[in-house]
Amino acid sequence: MKRASMNVTGTQRRGVPIRIANIVGLALLGLLTVATGGWAVLALAYSGPHDRTLRYSLAAAFAAASLAVLIALAWRRWRWPVFTAYLVLFAPLLVWYFGIEPSNERNWQVDVAVLSYAEIEGPQVTVHNIRNFDYRSETDYTPAYYDKRFDLRKLEGVDLIAVYWMGPAIAHTFLSFAFAGGDHLAISIETRKEKGEGYSTIKGFFRQYELYYVVADERDVIRLRTNYRRDPPEEVYVYRVQAPIENGRRVFVQYMKQINALRTSPRFYNTLTTNCTTDIWYNTLVNAEHLPFSWKMLASGYVPEYLYKAGRLDTSVPFPELKRRAHVNARAQAADKAADFSQRIREEALALRGGVSGRSPDGRTINTAMTAHDSGLSRMRSKK
Repeated sequence: MKRASMNVTGTQRRGVPIRIANIVGLALLGLLTVATGGWAVLALAYSGPHDRTLRYSLAAAFAAASLAVLIALAWRRWRWPVFTAYLVLFAPLLVWYFGIEPSNERNWQVDVAVLSYAEIEGPQVTVHNIRNFDYRSETDYTPAYYDKRFDLRKLEGVDLIAVYWMGPAIAHTFLSFAFAGGDHLAISIETRKEKGEGYSTIKGFFRQYELYYVVADERDVIRLRTNYRRDPPEEVYVYRVQAPIENGRRVFVQYMKQINALRTSPRFYNTLTTNCTTDIWYNTLVNAEHLPFSWKMLASGYVPEYLYKAGRLDTSVPFPELKRRAHVNARAQAADKAADFSQRIREEALALRGGVSGRSPDGRTINTAMTAHDSGLSRMRSKK
């Protein structure tokens, strides 16, 4: 009797891990169903057929199918047949979704209608269709573009522009390249929206926007944000990156290759993986000394601080003081349409460094026309 009792107890003990494994397995299947079902519902709702009724009906049907799987998981008899049927339903949805292709042939909004491109001939780079709109308000402007040749040998620095409008964690970031003679070329990675289309962070996850590189004069892309955007107002900061100038040249050429590639092979924007900040990081991978990826690139408002702690901004002053000096709204509003707009928004840097330009012994840029006090390197206001 005692031996039989011990055998039963041993069997029960061996059964405990199996029951725990079953429970954990069912929980994981449930989480997988919720995750894939939620994704599928949103994908159908945002990327499905143009007919709204049909689109929402398909999304509702998939939501019902996902709910049926969750219920069936509680019943051993129905668990695997229903889950298998769900996978059969999910597979063609994946095929359809990843078959959606980006296009350059849409009815684009005026501010993103023209694609820039570059001709690279050794150190000479001719950039075509540089945007320089004449703004009267955020939505009232006269379109204008120009072409310009840049000499890579005259590149003096790279600036990070960080734009805030909804607290410290979220910022739209872009780069501006500074050349001798006061020339600057800003490149902002954004969404390409069609006429009548607004921006939605959620839509940005579901292949709803093409990727667009705004290649612009600073009087356009910075002044728009400091002088004309009011709802909500935007605060703009310009930081200088501290890095060998050759790294900046490689990043500039990489940007030119990207804008050329987008003319023939459009890509989708993605709120998480392909946005204003992550694409800056991807472009810096041409340099062996590139920074490792950080969560701060997703919470892009913290990118300047990340660069500061990595020694890629001027660390001779505390970061709060550097940030104060980098704030350009007041100077941009005073400069407005002035031809020397780029120099005037950096006047504090000139005063601090005495206007001397050159390089330190280790090759790092110390040009005070755009000093590290007022600049830095790196999407998320991708709607910009």
